[in-house]
Amino acid sequence: MNSKKILIVEDETSLLYALQSQLSVEGFKTITAADGESALSLVLKEKPDIIVLDIILPKMDGWALLKKIKSSKTTKGIPVIIISNISDDDSRLKGLELGAKDYLAKVDYSVADLVKKIKTISEL
Repeated sequence: MNSKKILIVEDETSLLYALQSQLSVEGFKTITAADGESALSLVLKEKPDIIVLDIILPKMDGWALLKKIKSSKTTKGIPVIIISNISDDDSRLKGLELGAKDYLAKVDYSVADLVKKIKTISEL
């Protein structure tokens, strides 16, 4: 049983529930946030093993949140996988340069693909 804790930061409710449901079935513990500010407080409080992060979020966007996570000693080691509707190469490069492990465009992946990536990262 995998007890890795995954924080899903996504403001699109249907996708949030789909990810949460699939990851729970796979044995992961999930915590969720629908905006950047609440996500940041959860990161600091819960210390998740992996963060799945949307970029376009209310209150604080994913870029700002990623910078905060990666600039803190206590959270910089947490792997972040970005999932976004923004699929251009510049954004992908920016995400990786800011420290994300991977960048998935929502149009190009399925929930199953994301679960595979999470499993791969969680085994490292």
